[in-house]
Amino acid sequence: MPPIKRKNAKPKQLLYLGNQLSGKGRNVSTVEVLSGLLQDEGYTVVSGSSQKKPALRLLDMLFKLIRYRSQTDLLLIDTYSTSAFWYAYVISRLAFVLKLSYIPILHGGNLPQRLKTHPRQCQRLFGRAKVNIAPSAWLMHRFQEAGYTNLKYIPNSIALEHYTFKERQPLQPRLLWVRAFAQIYNPLLALKTLQELLQTQPQAKLSMVGPFKDESIDECRAYAEAHQLPVTFTGGMSKPDWIHYAADFDIFINTTNVDNTPVSVLEAMALGLPVVSTNVGGIPFLLEDQVDALLVDPGNPVAFTKAILKLLEDPVLARQLSKTARKKVERFDWQVVKKEWNAVLRGE
Repeated sequence: MPPIKRKNAKPKQLLYLGNQLSGKGRNVSTVEVLSGLLQDEGYTVVSGSSQKKPALRLLDMLFKLIRYRSQTDLLLIDTYSTSAFWYAYVISRLAFVLKLSYIPILHGGNLPQRLKTHPRQCQRLFGRAKVNIAPSAWLMHRFQEAGYTNLKYIPNSIALEHYTFKERQPLQPRLLWVRAFAQIYNPLLALKTLQELLQTQPQAKLSMVGPFKDESIDECRAYAEAHQLPVTFTGGMSKPDWIHYAADFDIFINTTNVDNTPVSVLEAMALGLPVVSTNVGGIPFLLEDQVDALLVDPGNPVAFTKAILKLLEDPVLARQLSKTARKKVERFDWQVVKKEWNAVLRGE
């Protein structure tokens, strides 16, 4: 006989560790968004850390793990592929010692490479997890190729009610780029694309929205000044601010060299911005070329420009891509995705 589910069972107590740095000029992270959504679902959530310095952030996370271990039913760990990978690794090792079940949430677009370069550490981190949450089918596939079976696909989500679809007609060469300024996202490609586009579209302009994570912002500013490009660097914006700001732009460009399932692309799709993106990592698993976006090879400003011109010259195609993208992104609405989270967290 199956176990009887108690209607008034006590909600799960969750500890969620990740980078909460939006107050320090960084983009709003998954831990900051998902924590609130899970609390709305009735879970008790303790989260961290907002410490800006990496060493202090790790220490704060470890302190919270030790402090709340007896109150925690499940530990969630945002897991990235660059230096922040080691936060997840160290935290998982302590959780294992404390006999606390943990769930890595796989964000890093370069995690498949990490599986190759650090197989032992990855086996300790991912192999001992209760389950690994993959927000893209691509990342799930790559982990399966590496022999992992404790996987669950739950896509990144957005609250679709906050995103008003706007049909851009007539389409203008007003480009929007939204990402942290970091080398792996290749922000310089956006400027080179603008430079190429200006040869035939002198009224073209670009706005780049995102916090300054590394020296790539200096490189971009120098390039823009040297070539007198009509570009605006806004720095980081709150989500409501950039959603409002996006209404003044017509085409969204995603220039990254490494990617998973970027929320900014989902948001652009929801807003009706036709998307031109590099075809790297999880992007071809998210977007279909000529169906809901235009995909080009990375590092190629000429290809990017040709794709943008194609949208400008074919308004029927641009309109169809944006409508299809909006329809697809409805599957990423929190009201849909939360069912998958509840099933995992409640052991259903």
